[in-house]
Amino acid sequence: MKLATLRNGTRDGRLAVVSRDLKRAAYADGIAPTLQAALDDWDVAAPRLAALHGGLASGVAPSFAFDETACLAPLPRAYQWADGSAYVNHVALVRRARNAEMPSSFWTDPLMYQGGSDVMLAPRQPIPLRDESWGLDCEAEVAVITGDVPLGASEAEAEAAIKLIVILNDVSLRNLIPGELAKGFGFFQSKPSTAFAPVAVTPHELGSAWRDGRLHGALHVMLNDVPFGRADAGIDMTFNFPRLVAHAARTRALGAGTIVGSGTVSNRGPEGDEGRPIAEGGVGYSCIAELRAVETIRQGKPITPFMSIGDRVHIEMLNDKAGSIFGAIDQTVVAA
Repeated sequence: MKLATLRNGTRDGRLAVVSRDLKRAAYADGIAPTLQAALDDWDVAAPRLAALHGGLASGVAPSFAFDETACLAPLPRAYQWADGSAYVNHVALVRRARNAEMPSSFWTDPLMYQGGSDVMLAPRQPIPLRDESWGLDCEAEVAVITGDVPLGASEAEAEAAIKLIVILNDVSLRNLIPGELAKGFGFFQSKPSTAFAPVAVTPHELGSAWRDGRLHGALHVMLNDVPFGRADAGIDMTFNFPRLVAHAARTRALGAGTIVGSGTVSNRGPEGDEGRPIAEGGVGYSCIAELRAVETIRQGKPITPFMSIGDRVHIEMLNDKAGSIFGAIDQTVVAA
């Protein structure tokens, strides 16, 4: 089934079930007022939501036209947002461009940081930017939303705890990152609010696109209406989501509604190299920083600028019939 959170004048919005083709929706607040409330009591809420989803599909349930622009993030605020870096190819490229050594442990132990989750941006909400010199970048990613995960969960337990899959734009301020990391305490100012696509989807709804703990399919990125990336999220993912969730739960239990991200989706080139832009016949990139790393490797310096006021990013994943799975993230950068 597919779930969305619609604006209703409150911070947490109103829960709705959405049809598979994203054309119709039905309010689900008679089952749970918000998505967080549904996750808190998932074993009870999920079968009722699934029944409503079935009624929506058959035309029995009262419904209305679904409008992506009326959506908040599926979880407009979340108890926890932990972002990994499961596509180690991305890390390797960025470090190679800096002539920085790649620790061997990066291939065996996931990288992860805890991001801000008090304000999640809606899928059509502008990206506010106070200073263009900060180096605004988009990052197209996949994430899962969990139920309760016990302390020390196994990968099998972690996989069972995955309730929903989402896609997102993990906004980054690249030029603030080096100074923050140099302090030894990690990201904070360099990671502003993250934006999410309108719809969260259950693993079952995804069918064969969800397998081996990974979401398979091209994650399409457009910058200023020009194709920028279409990397396949199921390829070159070093650590799958059960591994990432288990990693996050190694020393702490995770509460229902925890969001665990994949990090920037990244594919190697056909010969195991850094890959190519779409204009050169490759699958492109999911963030500007990776393209700049490739430009540095090839040409000695980055050429493509980061995003500026007025720039626009569009992120979406399509099914095998060219229909949108999660709806679209479509954001313009505005002066804060």
